[in-house]
Amino acid sequence: MGAFRLTLVRHLAGAAAGLIALYVLTTSVGPYRDLQIAQAAYLTCAVAGLTVLTGLGGQISLGHGAFMAVGAYTAALVSAHWGWPLAAMLAAAAVVTALAGVLVGAVAARLQGPYLAGATLAFAVGLPGLANYSHLTGLLGGQNGLTVTPPVPPAALGETFPLERWQAWIACLGAVVTLFLLANLTGGRFGRTLRAGRDDEIAAALCGLRVARLRIAATVVSAACAGLAGGLLAVVATLAAPGAFPLTLSLQLIAAVIIGGLGTLPGAVWGALILVFVPSWASDAASSSGLSHDVASNLPLAIYGLVLIAVTLAFPRGLQGGLRGIGGAARRRLPPSLRRFAPGGGAPGVPATHRGGADEPTTDQASAPDPEGAGGRDDDGGGGAGGRGERLRR
Repeated sequence: MGAFRLTLVRHLAGAAAGLIALYVLTTSVGPYRDLQIAQAAYLTCAVAGLTVLTGLGGQISLGHGAFMAVGAYTAALVSAHWGWPLAAMLAAAAVVTALAGVLVGAVAARLQGPYLAGATLAFAVGLPGLANYSHLTGLLGGQNGLTVTPPVPPAALGETFPLERWQAWIACLGAVVTLFLLANLTGGRFGRTLRAGRDDEIAAALCGLRVARLRIAATVVSAACAGLAGGLLAVVATLAAPGAFPLTLSLQLIAAVIIGGLGTLPGAVWGALILVFVPSWASDAASSSGLSHDVASNLPLAIYGLVLIAVTLAFPRGLQGGLRGIGGAARRRLPPSLRRFAPGGGAPGVPATHRGGADEPTTDQASAPDPEGAGGRDDDGGGGAGGRGERLRR
């Protein structure tokens, strides 16, 4: 329990530091940058949920854009028909999308590889098109979608408080809460069992883990995060329309997970920032290049692709993995007397080792048996799957 409390305190401190940094950032930029920060924040929710499903659970999903559509339309319908407050509206978006994740997860748990990719791809393509179905046009608004009333800033903030900053605060709070909950969830038994099922499904099943249930649970958690992201998108864009959830959105979310760092929550933040700010920077560079209209209109896409290729080649394990590698190399260059005080250097008397991501073992874990996997058991008797699974594979 002491380790759990220490981890919880560390995550709370990180969340508080993130909120303070976002407050300073949003109050020092203009409305346009506030909207970009809000966009990066709700995309962080979706990418973080997909990180749990793909990075830790090993399940490929090309349908997270559709989950975001479910959350956005749920928020719009709840706001229009019942006038629920903002917090209840976002909670409803997450819950309804989680229920949709149960259905999708029950099907996806029996599929693997290209079959799973094809099923989620069909979900991403078909679901947003329901808005144009003749029997649902009156409810979902057809191609024009549904408008969402912008959230009104509290009167205590003043009459001239910018709406864009208030929307950015809402989205940032949702992103920080999502990352905090996922960090505690994946750092415990749920995360260990997900990794065990991903690394060796047969060994995990022999150890008593129900792999199908684990995959459904991972899909539900990931869908709830995507639903919250969709609800925040509806709040920021004040619109829920099928054109906001194309197939390219799902593909961009997958790209963000890989580029940021597969299986790492900080990597989800890096991936979301790349999705928002690299295209904007490429568009600004194209507009100021002085080239012809035809060339300038296609230049942002080319710059965006080159940046993604360069990041992938420079950091094969993603930006977060690359930063950890650079930090580990810097620590190894320090004198032994100072190495233990460097970030990630370990406790006094313990040699500093390279810390892997959420989907890779650390040096100590690779060279020593896992105390929980070798002899310990969790409350449900399913703990220790990782250590026993490693011995089975050997």
